[in-house]
Amino acid sequence: MRGKSIMATPPGIFISFEGSEGCGKSTQIRSLRARLEAEGGAVLVTREPGGTAIGEKIRHLLQHDDDGDAMCPETELLLFTASRAQLVREVIAPALAEGTHVLADRFLDSTTVYQGIARPLDYDAVVRVNRFAVGDCLPDVTFLLDMDSEAGRARAKAREGLRDRMEEEPPEFYETVRRGYLRLAEEEPARIRVLDADATPEMLAERIWKTLNDCFPHGLSR
Repeated sequence: MRGKSIMATPPGIFISFEGSEGCGKSTQIRSLRARLEAEGGAVLVTREPGGTAIGEKIRHLLQHDDDGDAMCPETELLLFTASRAQLVREVIAPALAEGTHVLADRFLDSTTVYQGIARPLDYDAVVRVNRFAVGDCLPDVTFLLDMDSEAGRARAKAREGLRDRMEEEPPEFYETVRRGYLRLAEEEPARIRVLDADATPEMLAERIWKTLNDCFPHGLSR
């Protein structure tokens, strides 16, 4: 008797969302998750830093702990990438291999921009550390939600919750971050898609959905 052929599960799609503070990433991730699940897809949402037991401890130190105020840029870089390395190997890579779509609230582009451009660190060194941390696990598509840096900063400050050290940077830091993201988008136009975050959430959601269907014309289930 001939054995049954076993078809490999197609990998999930890895989609990351980037942008300055307050640009609306969380809203768009929730919207896209609901839409993908309505189409029958399995979806996992991750956030950075965090997403694992180790990563959540690092997140608290990076963003909320007063001891983080004395953190030097090199330590900040290594902590962000340490959290990401754990997240990739413990959560993201296994999920993608099982056919689950992964929606990441920030990924390596955040570190490239925040630590490699906005901080006084060597850009090429940051890129090398970044790639070491993630290996070959890179997003298929990245949505950059672009908006005026002052408007985004005001939105972020209006949110309630724990103190966030990264949201306390001066205005010029956020403008450098915005320019850094746009620079990356120019360098990687096939992966990084720039969207106007001043559009209504409904309009943004439609543009994201159309872009994904254009990128994967044979279906988001691959």
